[in-house]
Amino acid sequence: MELDALYHNYLNLKFGRGLPLLKTDRFEYALCEDGSTELFLTGRENEPFTNWTSDLRPADPHYTDTTGRAPVLASRFEQLDVYGEQVLDYLLLTINATTSIVPIHPYNVMNDRMKHYCFFQLAQWASLTMLCDEQKAGLRDFFFWFYLYAHPVNGETLDAFSFCGLDLIHTNTGIRVQDYFKVYHDHYARHHAAYKDRLTLLPQEIEACCRLTLQLLEAVEGRSSRLKLPPEAGLEPALRLINQADELLAAYARNSSEVFGVMRNVFTGVTSTPYREHVISMLLDNYVCYILYFDFNQIDELVEFFRDSPPLCRAIVNRMFTGTIFIQKILQQNRIDLHNYENVTSLFDENSRQMYREYL
Repeated sequence: MELDALYHNYLNLKFGRGLPLLKTDRFEYALCEDGSTELFLTGRENEPFTNWTSDLRPADPHYTDTTGRAPVLASRFEQLDVYGEQVLDYLLLTINATTSIVPIHPYNVMNDRMKHYCFFQLAQWASLTMLCDEQKAGLRDFFFWFYLYAHPVNGETLDAFSFCGLDLIHTNTGIRVQDYFKVYHDHYARHHAAYKDRLTLLPQEIEACCRLTLQLLEAVEGRSSRLKLPPEAGLEPALRLINQADELLAAYARNSSEVFGVMRNVFTGVTSTPYREHVISMLLDNYVCYILYFDFNQIDELVEFFRDSPPLCRAIVNRMFTGTIFIQKILQQNRIDLHNYENVTSLFDENSRQMYREYL
């Protein structure tokens, strides 16, 4: 699958690993003037994959007169209105933009981390065997909500979709997103002449974009093969717990010290690199989302394990609490009172205290 090679190249470029890029069929990455790295059709460096639909989007129905206006695909999806059309367009952009490598700054670093993490986890979802169906469903909704939130999308889009089995659907109409995306691309490929002033891609190039979009959607729906972080010397134990969440759950069930030992080793191990820092973040996020999500009291086990290494314990706790807002969502969903965890909050630095001031 082309997505596997593109994901390898994405990580390679994003974290400056300096490895040879894998060959792909139709797409390649290129550096843009704004400092971002975008995916392009080979030989088409004037139109990023994420932007080819930009001139096709209808005017925002919330700010324009929609009298007599119907969605472009109304003949195929009679139940769809212009508001549903807009959120489906936003979803298409969100999914395609998963391939973008944007310059990181303090205002987007958290969202970038959360969106990438949740995309990775959604692609692992179907392979989970250590959780019951109810637990899996709740976790998938959690990941998908953050995947959209971190793009970010507007509130209407955030609440517009849900899962029915493996299918992602537009909740109000029951339209399968996969069906809509197929018809969308087919429409512009078949009626290319009518939109030639707004299209820079040829029909066969639109079809290539469709295939990649559907691969990305399959990852979000949990239909694809698992994505994997590539190996690197010294990171093997951590990568095992990241690439297979079942391994993390099984190790923690056997003995939580196994997981905490991997945390300790990766924090105190080889010289820091961007990829190693990414692996650390992914491991901590896995602990939050696969352990604390289901039983927040397990954080006491972590603090107890690291009690003889106060600086390391503080570093882990503060990074876990401030790198994302996953924990904030868990606290809200489960009405958890942080006042009951003084052993944890006593480790907070100023940044953590500021982020969690309403919980303290």
